[in-house]
Amino acid sequence: MHSSDGRPREATGAQYDDPWYEALASGWGESDGTDAAEAVPPPAGDVYLEVQRSAAFREVRSRYRRFVVPAVAVFLSWYVAYIVAATTAPALMARPVVGAVNVALLAGLGQFLSTFVLTWAYARHARLRRDRAALELRWDTQELTRVAKGGAA
Repeated sequence: MHSSDGRPREATGAQYDDPWYEALASGWGESDGTDAAEAVPPPAGDVYLEVQRSAAFREVRSRYRRFVVPAVAVFLSWYVAYIVAATTAPALMARPVVGAVNVALLAGLGQFLSTFVLTWAYARHARLRRDRAALELRWDTQELTRVAKGGAA
């Protein structure tokens, strides 16, 4: 069921207040040959698309990807190497290192340790390289949205 402005209604009759839905799912900006007045984007959705296309947003996403993609690749490689070694080289994994501690136990504990190190590195990277820029972007977006909805500048 849709409201008069084309947005979906919930079963209770309440409308969604999602600017991403308004901007992206409504298909505005796509030429369908109908009245040009209908192709005007909703103000809030326009703000989000403007922010998404901004250099600041692209920089935040780029910083995120430059950390996450290599980190995930390294961590998954380490994890797969552990599983492959455990299944294909049981003699290597059973080799004692100190007393009852063997290579498999050390590698397994290394999995836990690497998870904590990766979590710490991600939090540090976010704090030093992305948080401030993302927060500034968030405040700018909220200000632009407020202005677009008719609030005071």
